[in-house]
Amino acid sequence: MPLLEMAGITKKFPGVKALDNVQLVLEKGEVLSLLGENGAGKSTLMKILSGVYRMDSGEIRVDGKPVEIKNVWDAARLGIGIIHQELSLVPDLTVYENIFLGRESKNPFTRRLNKGYLIRESERYMEELGIKMDVKQLAKNLSVAEQQMVEIAKVLSMDCRIIIMDEPTDALTTNEVKKLFEVIRALKSNGKGIIFISHKIEEIFEIADSVEVLRDGRYIGTRAVKDTTPDELINMMVGRELKDKFPKVKADAGDVVLEVRSLSVPGMLNDINFNVKKGEVLGISGLMGAGRTELGKTLFGVYRHSGDILLEGKPINIRSPEDAIKAGIVYLTENRKEEGLFLDKSVSYNITLAKLRDFTGGLNRVLKPKERRAVSELIERLRIKTPTQSQLVGNLSGGNQQKVSLARWLLTGPKVLILDEPTRGIDIGAKVEIYNIINNLKSSGTAIIMISSELPEILGISDRIIVMHKGRITGELNDFEATQEKIMKYAVNL
Repeated sequence: MPLLEMAGITKKFPGVKALDNVQLVLEKGEVLSLLGENGAGKSTLMKILSGVYRMDSGEIRVDGKPVEIKNVWDAARLGIGIIHQELSLVPDLTVYENIFLGRESKNPFTRRLNKGYLIRESERYMEELGIKMDVKQLAKNLSVAEQQMVEIAKVLSMDCRIIIMDEPTDALTTNEVKKLFEVIRALKSNGKGIIFISHKIEEIFEIADSVEVLRDGRYIGTRAVKDTTPDELINMMVGRELKDKFPKVKADAGDVVLEVRSLSVPGMLNDINFNVKKGEVLGISGLMGAGRTELGKTLFGVYRHSGDILLEGKPINIRSPEDAIKAGIVYLTENRKEEGLFLDKSVSYNITLAKLRDFTGGLNRVLKPKERRAVSELIERLRIKTPTQSQLVGNLSGGNQQKVSLARWLLTGPKVLILDEPTRGIDIGAKVEIYNIINNLKSSGTAIIMISSELPEILGISDRIIVMHKGRITGELNDFEATQEKIMKYAVNL
């Protein structure tokens, strides 16, 4: 008897049918990977299972018995837990308070919070994940990767029978992923059922037993991992053969656009020297904590620095993001939901925000026809899938949200475009579309700096690669000589 069965699941939102008669079967001790492009319905299906959404029709059975999941508390009582793709920690609570939020242990006599117990248990769960962390620190002081590990610890602490992991490895290093997979295998051996959502095909073949594919809100099929191939799964996902996962345009790099000399930020960066040329993609690689994001943000004016930044051979003084934008340097953040987008605002609002003055004509109001034309051109150019310009960005898929972020900066006509994890959390089809946008910008002469944790991406798209370790550049490689082994050697500074 299956641990979980979902049959005929249908869900409609205004203007869209998110799920259409979808099914899912999960056995005890099984890792089932749920695969599909952004917008395929994976997260919607899991939000129904975890009580965030109510389905319009269909049936859910646990241990063969029909169940009704009206809210997250119903799901929790059934032993269903979810690690959301969108981090949901309360910033001003400690790590241990977040892990046990809503399930706090109290002294039966004094009715006071049993802090000692909560701290010890939180430390134990973090140790299971191979993480040494001060669980008394506030969540807002953690990196994105550390927050993700706390989210995982929170679900482990609930002792769930069915665990949904929605992009759990997105912000994790190779070693952290390895440790997480060890935890997953231990859970599996204890009879837990795990639904694992990932856009990284190689992870699916490493950890999953079977794969279910959704496309456009419909069930396409299920395959045993041992009986399928990456190409078959990609074909099922996108409905077509995807011949080139890393399309790359060969272009002759022009003059140096940006040059950095002895750039330093106390505690972050030390004596950074490099340049990037017109029509070149410079990849920046390194392990978590290497200083890649800090470098990108420093060039964008977030951090005060010493050293020199030269644009087209002339020294420039960048003290704020506004200075960087005026100079023609823009930065696409790795954390688009919290730092890059206003999710409760429209597509149009998000795209034109950085160049709003261009659409006011000197008046105190936006000239709507001019704004609509500019936004329409970018929607068409980047192939952003949205019903209208007034659609809330929060309602778009991850890939289309990323395109909206990119559209905002393209509207400024940048000389240097810094992309920090540009394909994080988006499916393989949308990744290829982002790569093609990068190629078009490269061909038009834009200098591009691409920060990425994915070595195949760095190798597949970059013309030149610099590697960082603990705030320093430890190596530089041309695309024809770069390999994963050489990059990792510099990343650990051997």
